[in-house]
Amino acid sequence: MSDDLVWSTDPSFRGKLPQKGAMGSSRSRTGSPGSEGPVRKHLPKGPCVSLETSGRNGKGVTLVTGLPFSGAALEELGKTLRQACGSGGTVKDCIVEIQGDHREKVQAALAKKGIQARRI
Repeated sequence: MSDDLVWSTDPSFRGKLPQKGAMGSSRSRTGSPGSEGPVRKHLPKGPCVSLETSGRNGKGVTLVTGLPFSGAALEELGKTLRQACGSGGTVKDCIVEIQGDHREKVQAALAKKGIQARRI
């Protein structure tokens, strides 16, 4: 066997792991620019209207995020938006979900309430 082998399909194999720094420079997880770390999607601040189809069998759902409401006020706004679109939906985790692609109608309904929402 080679000394460089670190993995094998043989269940009895106990290879040695490479020493720290042996595979190049050790990378820190401090979050500084250029370092490895979790990749996060940059979301704009403020209310946003978007369409999501992933994980929904190709059916589109209009999402409204970043609203400055919570609790009963958010539920009431969700009800108003569903009625304006003539569609079903729900409020989950401070996100209003409306079944179907109703981004334009949602933006217009929010504008009537004085809320400027970005379309993303």
